[in-house]
Parts: sequence; structure tokens; C-alpha cells
Amino acid sequence: MGRTAMTNTDHFLLAEPVGPRDMPDAAIAMIDAEGIVVGWTHAAQQLVGYSAGEVVGRSAVHVLPPPQDARRASAFSEQCRAQGGWSGTAAIRHRDGHTLRMTLRVSLLRGQDADTRWLVSVTDIGSLSPGATGGPVRESLLARAPIGIVVYDSQLRCVWVNDAMERYDGLPRHRRFGRGLKDSLPAVEAEALKVVMRQVLESGTTTVHEYRAWPPADRRREHAFSASFFCLQGAAGTPLGVCSMTVDVTGNRRARERLAILSEAGTHIGSTLDVMQTAQELAELTVPLLADHALVDLVETVPFGVEPSARTGTTSGRSRPMRRAGLASIDLGVVELPWVREEVVHPHPASPFSAAMRTGRSYLEPVLDAHAGPWVDRDPVRAQKVRDSGVHSLMVIPIRARRCVLGLALFGRSVEQTPFQEDDLLLAEELVTRAALSLDNALQYARERTAALTLQRDLLPHRVGGGAAVEVASRYVPADLDHGVGGDWFDVIELSGARVALVVGDVVGHGINAAATMGRLRTAVRTLADLDLPPDELLAHLDDTVRRLNDEDADDSDQVPPVVGATCLYAVYDPVTRRCTMARAGHPPPLVVDAQGGVTVPDLPAGAPLGLGLGLVPFESVELELPEGSVLAFYSDGLVESRDEDIDVGLQRLGAALAQPEVSLEDLCSRAMETLSAQTPADDVTLLLARTRALQPAQVASWDLPNELVTVPMARHLAARQLREWGLEPLVTAVESVVSELVSNAICHGNGPIRLRLIQHQVLTCEVSDTNTGQPRPRRPGTLDEHGRGLYLVARLSRRWGSRSAADGKVVWAEQDLPSTAGAL
Repeated sequence: MGRTAMTNTDHFLLAEPVGPRDMPDAAIAMIDAEGIVVGWTHAAQQLVGYSAGEVVGRSAVHVLPPPQDARRASAFSEQCRAQGGWSGTAAIRHRDGHTLRMTLRVSLLRGQDADTRWLVSVTDIGSLSPGATGGPVRESLLARAPIGIVVYDSQLRCVWVNDAMERYDGLPRHRRFGRGLKDSLPAVEAEALKVVMRQVLESGTTTVHEYRAWPPADRRREHAFSASFFCLQGAAGTPLGVCSMTVDVTGNRRARERLAILSEAGTHIGSTLDVMQTAQELAELTVPLLADHALVDLVETVPFGVEPSARTGTTSGRSRPMRRAGLASIDLGVVELPWVREEVVHPHPASPFSAAMRTGRSYLEPVLDAHAGPWVDRDPVRAQKVRDSGVHSLMVIPIRARRCVLGLALFGRSVEQTPFQEDDLLLAEELVTRAALSLDNALQYARERTAALTLQRDLLPHRVGGGAAVEVASRYVPADLDHGVGGDWFDVIELSGARVALVVGDVVGHGINAAATMGRLRTAVRTLADLDLPPDELLAHLDDTVRRLNDEDADDSDQVPPVVGATCLYAVYDPVTRRCTMARAGHPPPLVVDAQGGVTVPDLPAGAPLGLGLGLVPFESVELELPEGSVLAFYSDGLVESRDEDIDVGLQRLGAALAQPEVSLEDLCSRAMETLSAQTPADDVTLLLARTRALQPAQVASWDLPNELVTVPMARHLAARQLREWGLEPLVTAVESVVSELVSNAICHGNGPIRLRLIQHQVLTCEVSDTNTGQPRPRRPGTLDEHGRGLYLVARLSRRWGSRSAADGKVVWAEQDLPSTAGAL
């Protein structure tokens, strides 16, 4: 190249700034050894404004800046000759005079007979927007990466080439000149590129083509190449040949593929909180993007929500049993090995699988010998499967979360001939790490859900029974379907005298915290119910309990606790009198369905919700007389309220569903729940139905007795005679003793009339009423004390005993189990 021409090559390739879509990948010009432009491209014309007719055949000096830059240009020319080329940035001018910041590369081309030419490639980096990227050639120019250059004549025969091209295809220069692509590429790729180059010659435009090949320097791994083809034009704009610039884009392609896989992992792994599903998602994502086969095995306890211990070693030389949680393959018949999904797998202690579990480190076997290793030889079925599968490369990645090894992810290749490399291992580890986070979240959820379900089972009644008083059925649907618990509760509590307490309540909020509060309140209600308090008094005590809970939570200075609020409806039904006494604390009133299907809402004072400090007005009880077969419906507001409807609409819908007295309670519950919308309920839904029963007069016997000592033997005699009439002779002795003690206490501590009542239902109840309001309290008598042993004797002879307040005094009662041969009247 002539000194003058070479000194100014960094000044004549100029371009008007254009948008990224119109920007050519790079502009190309070819200069001979004398500094004459011998080849021009359409991209160069777009970039600098000169046409081929204005440049080709002329010295490059005609398109350079003023002569004052000649000294600097001369030094630059000497540097190019000494180094065989140059690359860098330069400020050069467009044809119309404005200056652009350019990246320029001058490459030495060699021809036959030691001829040389210079290829100048340039791109305008000033037009790149922040974050924008160009084509592969542009990126290589900016990064100063190696570019293989070949110039073909109009017959597509090689005439010029640079030294870098030999690194890509391994073909020496002397074997390339005068020949086409078929001597340097496989036939298929050569024919495809030949078609592309002919199109470039005919159209004059730049075309980019990507292909894959195995370069001589790395025969074990397939590389991706991007070739940009430029049409070189002569002075008249006629095509002279094609310039090919080839860049190895394997790194870029693999980086993009890795980013794409990782991006897919973010959206496809962990879509649910199910451990097995998450493992399956990991396996399915990696096939065929990373591997031909993928297996995910978890420690056997993990799918059941039990986290393995932090110790990763084996016990007594035996490996941990695993459960196959994920499986994906281009051929599912290959990877069963021989298990299927969800079956238990026992890795051999000497296998890399057990080693990965034991050490917590990944294992890479680029070339796998299916015949090697005791872990294969001692398992002939698995060994045969490995041989048949054709798996030749293997990666084993431990799934680690919070210092625990949850399992293993196994990746294999059989169809894809390229073995796994270190970058594949890094990608697999990144994918497994992301999956481990999702698996750990799923495991935490499974553990919390198990705890929540256990809490629910412990808090809600295991068995709902109404004894001789009522027939019951119930439904419960929490708004928090994920955890299966909420703040609603219901209960059926058997009381003395064949009575039963029916309870329904609602704690403000949802989820496990509301459920825990609900459990405390349910326990409090049961405790208060054992005291046989009237409904209004019981709610007053429960209100005090809730307020104490709020005060205790307020003492926690670490956080501002939410105020615990709740509503409750408490009712007591007596099958002897068919009377039901009820009171409510801010809870929706019950519905009463008579035997003819009529639905009424009792006029029951609402009362203030519990725990809000609004209970200035005492709770009020209401007593109803219910015909036998009446249905009481207790429910929470979630069943009748919604965002779109008024509560009256919900009540009417519920009443219509229940107005069928001939239908069983279970069917009535189902029909009532069907009135809910198909959407997930916004609030917990609870329904408790109770159909009343009545004891027959023959099942109850009562006597009014005078408050005199002679009453004691009379009471014993009356009780014994009634038991014999009922066929309960085995109970006579015990009941006579109990009656004697209770009547004696009534005479001793009271001064009014006494009433003795026997009730035969599921048990035998003996009741003694007196006018004294004081409750009996058992005490431990001294050795020489003559009194104080009566209640102790009652407790030993009875199934259970107790006392309750009455309108004109109290009732002391004791129960006896009926003989197995006794029949109810």
C-alpha cells in the first residue's frame, strides 16, 4: 500500500448518523498496495456518502481531510505496516463535511504470489444508543476480536484471505486460493453459503448467515459462526466479488442461550407450592435446552413436608432412600432406570449420586463409560438401562437449601453428541440453585400447611354429636384455602340433664393466627359451658376473656398487636321441656325451620361483639319453645354476606335452601353450601344444623319432696322403684347411695322444698334441686372428721357429677352409665 494512501485510510469512511434499523453492520472498502481504492460497498456509501464511481480507481487521498494531517497520517501508515494492521477509534469526516466518531480496523489480506491488499472495515459507534448492540461483525470490531476475512471473485473463488481465517476452518492459505467453499466447509454448509453469496452478488446488499462447525483448535465442541457477506463494487458499481467476514459467536450464542434458559427458569420453576410439581418443572425446563434426559430425586421425606437433617453423610454405609420427583426426556423409555416418578430410589453407596449427597458438591463426567464403576456393575438392570440409553455424558448436581441437601438433579446427553463442559455445569448449578429456592419455599409451605391442618383438626370438633337432644350436621369452608384454617368455629357440647349447648363463633381475620385465637376462645367456651352458666352470663365471661387476651397482647412492646375481635352465638336446648335459651354477641341470628318448612328469624338482641369494649349493655337471653323436629341453623356471616349482595338477600337464599324439613341434615348442609358463588369465599363459611328431639314423658320421673330428714329413705325408695320399672336393676344400689347423699345435703344446707328427678336417655341422670344458691365444693376430710365424705362417695359411684344454677336455687346432678342390656323407652 502506498504510504500517502495508507496514512489517510482512517479519514475517508464516514457516514451520516442513522437509526439502528438502518445502520449497516459495518462498512467495507478494499485498498491495494499503491493506496488505490479497488473495492467499495453499498454499506460504505451509506456510511460516508461517496458512491463507488467517486472512489474506486482513485487514490484514497481524494477523500481525505486537508494536508495538515499528513504528518500524523504518515506515522499511522508506518505503524500498520509494522504490525500487519491496526484497530482503534478515529474522528473522520463525511462527504458533506461533518465529523463522526468511528471505530476502524485495517486488516492485511494476502493473495497468491505474496501480493497484499488492505481491507478497511469501519462502524460508526457514535450512532449507537446506550444499551444498543449491533451485528456480530460490529460487536467484534468494537471488542477488537479476531475476524476471519476472505475475498471471493465473481465466480466465488478465493483470491484474498487474512491469517485469522485459518483458525476457524483449519485450511492453509495455499490450499484456499482459486477454490470455493466446498474445500473448507461440509457440503451442506458450503452449498448454503454459496447460495447466499450469489444473492449478495446479484442484489449488492449485505447478508448475515450463521452456521455451526468444529474448529481445529476445539474439535470436541461445536462452535457457532456468523458470516457477513458484502458485495464489492467496481467504479461503475458493477459487482467484482464478495467479501466474507466470519466471527466466532459461540460465546455470545451460549451466553444468550444461558440467559434465555435462566429467564425461562424464573417463570417456569416454582409456579406452585407443590414440592413434586416444582421438581418436575426443573426436569422439564432443562430438556432439551440443556440435556437430553433429566431426573430430579428428592430425599424421601421431603415430598411429605419433612426437611432432612443438616447432616449429609450416609448412615452405616447405606445411602439415603430417594423419591423420584421429576423426570423428563426426549425418550421417556430411556430414563426410568428402572423406576418411574414418585417411586423410591436407592442409590448405590459407591455411586457419584451418593457422593454428591454426602459431600454436597457437583459431579461432572464429560465422557461416561457405562461399564465402569461398582455402582453400575452391582445393579445389572440399571447397567443395561445405561447401556441401552446411550447416555455418554453426565452431570449430578446436589439440591441444597439452608445447609441441607434436599436431593439431586441428574442431567445426561445421548442424542446431543457434544459432551457437557464446565460452562454447562455452571448453568446447571444456577438452574438447580433457583429450583432449590422454590423447593425450599414449597417445603416450608408443606410444613406450615401440615402444622395448620393439624391445628385445624385439633381445634374443630372431631366428632359432632347431639346426644338425645338433637341430630346435628355441619360444614366448614375457610377463606384461606391454602392453609385450610380460619377464624370461624362451631361446637356441640353435651350438658347435664340431656341438654346440649350449640355454639358458633367468628374471629376477625383469616389464616393461622385467627385459627389460633379461635382455638383459645373455643376452649374458653367449653370451660364456661362446664360451669352450666346461662347463655347471657357465659357471653359476659367470654367477653372478659377476649379483653384479657387483648391486654396480654398489648404488653408485647416489640410490635403493635391487632385487636382481637369476635362474635358468638350460644344456645342451650333442653329435650325434656323442648325449650331453647340463646344469646348472641354481634353474631348473625339463627334461622328456625319448623316441621312444615316455615322459616323464621328469632327476635334475639344482637349484643356487642366480643373484645371491643362495647359491652356496656348486658347480653340478653331469649327462650323459645320448639316443636320436636324443628331445625336450628347456626352460621357465620361468610355464608350470607358477599361484596355484591346485601345480607338480607343471603338470608333469603339460605332460608329457601333449608325450607325442606323432610330432607336429611347432611343434604340440607350440601344444599345450603351450594348457594355460595363459584368464586373463592371472601370470608370463612361455617354452618351448623341441629334438628331437635324430645324425650318421652316415660323417660322422665320427678318428685317434689319436703325438707325433712324422713325424706331421705322416701327418696331412696322412689328412685329404686323407678329404676326397676325401667329395667335398670343393676343401678339400684349405686343410685340409692347417690340419692341419699344429694338429698341429705339439700336438707342440711337448704330450707325450701326439694325436687328429685331421674332422666333416662343415653345415660341415667339423677338431679336434686334445692333453694340454696351455694354450689357444693368437695373437700378432703381429716381422719377423725365425721362429715365431708358425701361428695367424694358421689364422685366414686358416678360417671360424672356437677351442679348448675337455677332460677330459684341450684341443681346438683350425677350420671350413671346404662347397663349394656338396657333399652331406651
